[in-house]
Amino acid sequence: MSKKLLLSVLFCCTVFAVSGQEKFTVKGDSLKRTPVKADTGYVNHGRIAGRKALFRSALIPGWGQYGNGLTVYRGIKIAAIYTGGTLLVMSYIQNTSKYHEYLKELQYRAQHGNNPTPGNYLANVSTDGLTTAKEVYRRNREVVIFSIAGLYIVNIVEAYVDARLSYFDIGDNLAIRISPTVIGSQTMYGYNAFNPGIKVAFRF
Repeated sequence: MSKKLLLSVLFCCTVFAVSGQEKFTVKGDSLKRTPVKADTGYVNHGRIAGRKALFRSALIPGWGQYGNGLTVYRGIKIAAIYTGGTLLVMSYIQNTSKYHEYLKELQYRAQHGNNPTPGNYLANVSTDGLTTAKEVYRRNREVVIFSIAGLYIVNIVEAYVDARLSYFDIGDNLAIRISPTVIGSQTMYGYNAFNPGIKVAFRF
């Protein structure tokens, strides 16, 4: 009887010990523990909004700013994006047209013994002057291309930062206080010298 009782107690202890162990899965020849993740329920809304604004601005410039909530300030930014983009595109078209115009005149002169095109208003311009002007318009066109790319990138970055800052709460505990104060110096000849100063205090 005592043996049966002892075996019963040992069996119960074994069951409790096994049930109290951590679960782990077998993969191949190794044992890999499966960690249990705690569900905190925290959702970073700023990161989600930032990704949405980034995608929208990359797809259509100004859409990210509009998706962040249309205000007067964001409306001005959208107008600035499209105004700047329109001016840059117009500048690109103008510089491209001038570049091809000067290039065409140079090609004509190269094929006709350095003689200008009849009736062309560039007939009085020297070949060296045409070459210089052509290079100027070519460089201007390249600068405009980089400017358009820069405006596009700035549009994306600005929408992302604006979306993230919209969910950034500094709270009411952040404060700064500036007040005058007196700074004491070393004592010399029994006299304490004091110097005026400014005290800056931050509260987080």
